[in-house]
Amino acid sequence: MKKKRAPIFAALALIAGLGLLPALLSTPASAVDNMSSTDAPDLTSVRAKIKAKDYASALAELRKLADDVQHADVYNLLGYTLRKSGDFKTSLTYYTKAIEMQPEHKAAREYLGELYVETGNMEKAKEQLAVLAKLCPGGCEEREDLQKAINAKSASN
Repeated sequence: MKKKRAPIFAALALIAGLGLLPALLSTPASAVDNMSSTDAPDLTSVRAKIKAKDYASALAELRKLADDVQHADVYNLLGYTLRKSGDFKTSLTYYTKAIEMQPEHKAAREYLGELYVETGNMEKAKEQLAVLAKLCPGGCEEREDLQKAINAKSASN
């Protein structure tokens, strides 16, 4: 019995050793803040609404939070929700606020870049990609996702 399990464990060890395990276990990104701040408000309910694509409810909850709390994660998710609702102008305002508060906020940089892709401003999208390249030179999910959005838009033109 142990001899049959050895190849499986060896394969898993090889996958983990090559750093491939996170890629195999990861799920697609959707509305994250990716910040490890300790002062962040509880956004669990908002994230669940966003995941369910209930943007109107998420937006209402986020606006109430924004009245009481000024936090980059709240502004980032406000921008995301507004962008997904089609309000690009106001979305830009909130992404800008998030980045002003926390210039290294990778999710806000990604989502701002995606906003630029969606509105056809590829130069600005590439500027956000360049910032992400500096923030995570070894690569990160935000950088990869923005690169995919830019590539997809370029391929469709």
